[in-house]
Amino acid sequence: MYAVCAEHVEQAIDRYVDEYELSPDLHRLEEYQKEKKVPAHCLYCSLPPVYLLT
Repeated sequence: MYAVCAEHVEQAIDRYVDEYELSPDLHRLEEYQKEKKVPAHCLYCSLPPVYLLT
């Protein structure tokens, strides 16, 4: 699971595919955050995450 800001979505998708050899599911955190705990910051920077890749 990767939590990322809008600026780093493509970079996170590439990393996910390299690591898992699968395409990730992309969720907007507005919808997903109610169900799961997510990091407070983007995986790549200090901005709040907007997307969750699972």
